[in-house]
Amino acid sequence: MKLKFLICFGVLIIAFACSKENNSELNIDGKYVGTFERDELITNVQLDLNKNKFSGESDRINFPAIYFGEFSVLNKSLIFDNKRQIITAEFDPNLVLDGSWNYEFQDSKLTLTNSIGDIYILRKE
Repeated sequence: MKLKFLICFGVLIIAFACSKENNSELNIDGKYVGTFERDELITNVQLDLNKNKFSGESDRINFPAIYFGEFSVLNKSLIFDNKRQIITAEFDPNLVLDGSWNYEFQDSKLTLTNSIGDIYILRKE
């Protein structure tokens, strides 16, 4: 009887811990301001995340090119699906906010990094 109780108690603790982690991921929605950095070049950016949709802009044209689209959370990654249909060849297409970005979210600070070393450091307003 004690063994069944301990097993049920352990399952409840694991379930509570998992649901708590998922809730923190859901709280990522909001308006963020901060910076984008690539190769020591830094610019101010604004990023809105709302109900799995995103949009944003930079104070420099196409550095980065945030545009708009949808995003999802997968483990510790944000997956961006940029919906901008026309991307001209006049700038680096890797500057478009798209694909998988590792993220850390703590105390209203959201940090995004990608596989080539680009980084967004954002604060939730």
